[in-house]
Amino acid sequence: MATITCFEDLKVWQKARALANCVYAVTSRGPLARDFVLRDQATRAVISIALNIAEGFERGGRKEFLQFLSVAKGSCGEVRAQLYLALDQRYIDQTQFDALVAQAREVSTMLSGLMAYLKRSNVPGTKFK
Repeated sequence: MATITCFEDLKVWQKARALANCVYAVTSRGPLARDFVLRDQATRAVISIALNIAEGFERGGRKEFLQFLSVAKGSCGEVRAQLYLALDQRYIDQTQFDALVAQAREVSTMLSGLMAYLKRSNVPGTKFK
């Protein structure tokens, strides 16, 4: 297994970034763009995923990274809940909803896998070397 030296190499961060770009695209046009509360909350939550992955990695400690990944996973759930609300209000159609929820679930699953790996690991992190 290759050693990951920066958060940009993490597939989960790359997928979180792609999800954020898709949510931004959907929230920047149409009726969702005019619902300032839901739009702003959705964009804040979706960027929180990628930002927490990056910040946790950069902290250099396994336990801290786990905590930040947990926050990112929570934000993933928040995004999915906001997508349901957007669908209910007919701001997005079923096809958009299905695609975005599938992306969010994939990121959430990847976060769970990374968290499980880190919990099994006995390496404390780079800041303890």
